[in-house]
Amino acid sequence: MRRTRFLRAVIAAVTTAVAAAGLTALGGGTAQAATPLPSRVFAPYFEAWTGESPAALAAASGTKHLTMAFLQTATKGSCTPYWNGDTGMPVSSAVFGNDIKTMQGRGGDVIPSFGGYTADTTGTEIADSCTDVNQIADAYEKVLTTYDVSRLDMDIEVDSLDNTAGIDRRNKAIKILQDRAAAAGRKLEISYTLPTTTTGLAASGLNVVKNAVSNGARVDVVNLMTFDYYDNAAHDMAKDTQTAAGGLYDQLAKLYPSKTSAQLWGMIGVTEMIGVDDFGPAETFSLANARTVYDWAVSKGINTLSFWALQRDNGGCAGGAAADNCSGIAQNTWDFSHVFAPFTGGTTVPSDDFSLTASPASGTVTAGGTATGTIATAVTSGAAQSVSLAASGLPAGVTATFSPASVTAGGSATLSLATTAAAVSGTYRITVTGSGPKAAHTATYTLTITGGSGHQCTAAPWSKTAVYTGGQQVSHQGHTWKAKWWTLGEEPGTTGEWGVWQDLGAC
Repeated sequence: MRRTRFLRAVIAAVTTAVAAAGLTALGGGTAQAATPLPSRVFAPYFEAWTGESPAALAAASGTKHLTMAFLQTATKGSCTPYWNGDTGMPVSSAVFGNDIKTMQGRGGDVIPSFGGYTADTTGTEIADSCTDVNQIADAYEKVLTTYDVSRLDMDIEVDSLDNTAGIDRRNKAIKILQDRAAAAGRKLEISYTLPTTTTGLAASGLNVVKNAVSNGARVDVVNLMTFDYYDNAAHDMAKDTQTAAGGLYDQLAKLYPSKTSAQLWGMIGVTEMIGVDDFGPAETFSLANARTVYDWAVSKGINTLSFWALQRDNGGCAGGAAADNCSGIAQNTWDFSHVFAPFTGGTTVPSDDFSLTASPASGTVTAGGTATGTIATAVTSGAAQSVSLAASGLPAGVTATFSPASVTAGGSATLSLATTAAAVSGTYRITVTGSGPKAAHTATYTLTITGGSGHQCTAAPWSKTAVYTGGQQVSHQGHTWKAKWWTLGEEPGTTGEWGVWQDLGAC
């Protein structure tokens, strides 16, 4: 995907017991406290180079787990990984450590990911860069123990798929790390994120997994990047996800003949690129696609559901090309996260927890006025904690304030949504996030704005239960939309350029 001193091991042939005795990090201290991931986990990618807080965005989006992208060396030939290859962002508790602890305290976690498009095209993916297998294993171990996580991801694409020496070193290093973890009684999972065709892994990606098998390295999850097909074909992105995963299932069945059907599906993950992908509008993953993929993923029992990337989960560049900070389609902020978040199962419940509600949950205001509501909290378990409040998904011309800005669980605050006369008429879902030290929750407030200057919507509002035929017009999210053909339940702004709804512009 896009974007861009540790105790050394003895020789690889040393016995597992000696290795465990010499490398105390995996066996001692807080490292043993690492909590395994749920058997079903939604973990969207977090772009670690943006300067944003992963814990804050996870709370705002209602996402408990994140895949952190990416770890790579600063220069080709190095054996030291940094976040984004930036020497100012070493693997250290001072870099993302507090955020990760906060997420873990809320019952979530992160999956650090090595590689990515930039590393894989510049020789800075660590196994491509470093020729010492034990040093690669040490680097993996340092990430594992510094952040006290239970899964590491290997994002291998483009040039790294053809680097046979790097592939072999990587899997040998994974095997060393797995032996150390086993000796220390520590849970460890390894996932491989690989590009795919619409019918399964191409030969280069399949060879990565085959090499792992030959090296005795256990692969727990094969995560398909179900986008960027670049084949100039028409795509139903949800259907292509299913056929790609079905092809992978058949490939894994040959590599792991002793596994049951449920176990094989349990080795599969899929990562979507929400909205418009790098190829362009012909490969647009819509919210309707997301709902289809979610239902399919639950029915099949796959392990991991993800997307690129959390910072893209907004409609800030509707009608545009693929970007790292927006989806390219009309949507509310966090729409895709809200569809996929329930996929996670078995998440640890925080010892101190609270609920968050908006009352009323909706309001109507004439542009230039202010709508208010009450944000109430209540202790649901353990002790009361301090809860800070924030709002996201605000349309242009709307500002949100809370009085007070933070409460002790059990208290309430007043939400004020002030609008300007130039605010665009329409209905908007605004996400209110309450963040505490051990938990985070969201509530939705639906704001309807009328009478915006020069932007009065005249078409009837879109209805989820109404049947529309070609040529009919509706208003939705401050825009007028025209149906190209018969449709029921497909939300305007979620079906992409080639979908049923044509965007006629702001109203």
